[in-house]
Amino acid sequence: MHRLTRDDARRIAVQAQLLTAVRPAGLLDVVRQLTLLQVEPTAAVAPSAEVVAWSRLGPAFRARELDEAVAAGTLVELFSMLRPAEDIALYRAEMAAWPGPEPRAWERRIAGWLEANDGCRREILTKLYDEGPLPRSELPDTTEVPWESSGWNNDRSLRMLLERLSVRGEIAVAGHEGREKLWDLADRVYPDDPPVPLADALRIRDERRLHALGIARAKAAEAPSEPNHVGEAGEPATVEGVRGTWRVDPASLDGAAEPRTALLSPLDRLVFDRKRMAELFEFDYQLEMYKPAAKRRWGYWALPVLSGDRLIGKVDATAERDRGVLAVTALHEDGGWTRGQRAAVDAEIESLASWLGLVVEQDRVH
Repeated sequence: MHRLTRDDARRIAVQAQLLTAVRPAGLLDVVRQLTLLQVEPTAAVAPSAEVVAWSRLGPAFRARELDEAVAAGTLVELFSMLRPAEDIALYRAEMAAWPGPEPRAWERRIAGWLEANDGCRREILTKLYDEGPLPRSELPDTTEVPWESSGWNNDRSLRMLLERLSVRGEIAVAGHEGREKLWDLADRVYPDDPPVPLADALRIRDERRLHALGIARAKAAEAPSEPNHVGEAGEPATVEGVRGTWRVDPASLDGAAEPRTALLSPLDRLVFDRKRMAELFEFDYQLEMYKPAAKRRWGYWALPVLSGDRLIGKVDATAERDRGVLAVTALHEDGGWTRGQRAAVDAEIESLASWLGLVVEQDRVH
């Protein structure tokens, strides 16, 4: 059992997420270490995947590198995550077995809905075979049983059918046309690598996830697309002042790295698991884009601020491209910043604006 202080745990987490002064060599190195970049098109500053890559690589990163990597086949989109192409083999056995030998009630319901719409499924696969890749708008919607939901997917049958066929590994995202996904047959998108057997794949995925996070819980609340838990990967650990046990990547236990200041996407893996973030970093933060403006404390897409191994505040900024400015509305300082911290944050804001091709417009409330 490793006994860690919070400082130890934060250092491990920050180093695993490539947020130290030593920059990674390139985009593929970043994605291989982090295992994924979340595809989220909200561009109040820039799409999340671009901000995550920029925060690791700095000004040398070009946003078009993501599209180039997808076109080259080195990155593949799966479950709204860009992943290294070689990792897809870790998911194909699970896709082929869906819904699995002991499906849950909702999985049985979806499997029944797919079977009821098998005619539409076959038409889609034939169309893609003949003409793909294609956007959803060019695919046939001949579903006989509509998708029913109490949420925003209600009566969006074709969209949900495509997502389900992706989960089963029959089709895959081949790229984007503007903000619309291009679909194709999975065999034409995914590498021709043999699937890793399911039990081995699940174990390796836990190990890869822990290596990316550095420290995590064996069990965590269920999350869409990518779990926050790591099972029995790594070695057991406790963190001083935090209840319960953790799993730590032994490769991350030793070594010290030079700290730096970074602006993070609200969907960055360092802060995405809000419970882990609060326990290790004692940081109060929520993504407020879905809140009414009057109820927001920090802003629509406020960027968490990392200083060394601590999260110290939020930057409320918006890229107003029509005016050519990065409008900084507020800097929210948690506990007050030193002069050096403020200067470092200002420098990061300038760097972000320059990378976006904008100039900083400051109307800031500390």
